[in-house]
Amino acid sequence: MLSAHNRARAEVGVPPLTWDPALAASASRYARELARTRRFAHARQPQGPTREGENLWTGTRGAYRFDEMSGHWVAEQRYFVNGVTPAFSRTGKWRDVSHYTQIIWRNTTRVGCAIASNQRDDYLVCRYSPPGNVVGQRTL
Repeated sequence: MLSAHNRARAEVGVPPLTWDPALAASASRYARELARTRRFAHARQPQGPTREGENLWTGTRGAYRFDEMSGHWVAEQRYFVNGVTPAFSRTGKWRDVSHYTQIIWRNTTRVGCAIASNQRDDYLVCRYSPPGNVVGQRTL
């Protein structure tokens, strides 16, 4: 996961992320919750300095490799324009690029990811600090 993130960042000329065990632990707790509840939604988080950026992915258990999971997020690059958030998508819909922009967000320095599964699905959660997709700022 770290390699996939850093390849995408290198392509746009931003520094690589470092792996953060605390973010990975946070991601693991939430991935387990998603797998247990079979719910797929972003975590509720407080605004302010403790907020973490978050990317989520789910798919059939064991059917996808890590590079395919992260590849779905990176594929959003095709719609990306470096406008001011939330105007950073060629489609006019910020959600069409928000996973990708979180990965390449210039001010983000750390990432931690985890996967959890139930009998049917895998749930991948990546957490980022500082968080990206800040309204009023550019990605790069």
